[in-house]
Amino acid sequence: MSKTKRKRYAAEFKAKIALEAIKGEQTVAELASRHGLHPNMIANWKRQAVANMAEIFTSKADRARGSDERQIKELHAKIGQLTVERDFLAKAFGR
Repeated sequence: MSKTKRKRYAAEFKAKIALEAIKGEQTVAELASRHGLHPNMIANWKRQAVANMAEIFTSKADRARGSDERQIKELHAKIGQLTVERDFLAKAFGR
């Protein structure tokens, strides 16, 4: 049994190919044959590029706010868990 490794492509290369696919000057099949890729791979990269296009234009403050809100939610959950554990142990020791 042969040990073949998957080929990994750089993000810049993926972006270049996705942009060419979005432009539509060539079909996905033509791009695939020109670059030696599978058409499904190019279609996936194109779909990901279009889906994540809005993130490019969001400001750093918006991204930080989203990450802060997620962290606050996680911390509130942890506080709740620790409070329940503390109350349980306090009852167990008969305080």
